[in-house]
Amino acid sequence: MSFSSWINVFIPKAILRFLSQGAALAGCSLENCSGIGYTLIIKLSVTLDRDEDGIWIAECPSIPGCVSQGITKLLALKNIKEAIALCLEVRAERGLPLTVETQ
Repeated sequence: MSFSSWINVFIPKAILRFLSQGAALAGCSLENCSGIGYTLIIKLSVTLDRDEDGIWIAECPSIPGCVSQGITKLLALKNIKEAIALCLEVRAERGLPLTVETQ
């Protein structure tokens, strides 16, 4: 099963600095989040598949290596949202493109 969904991700300062230096992140907008920080709203494709043990595997193809899992679909989706935030933070700190084009 594959689907696209809007995912709200809290932006750490490292990503804000990276974005302010001209990094592009297709399809995103920044919204002020009560003066605490910012929320990045981005539409990312997430794939869900079930493995042979019944565990749900979630992957975000536009962020290389961004994979998570859960015992339910809901938990897998919750976990991939967290994984996306962490992957974006690491990619920003390393100066890598935040996302890659996928078909």
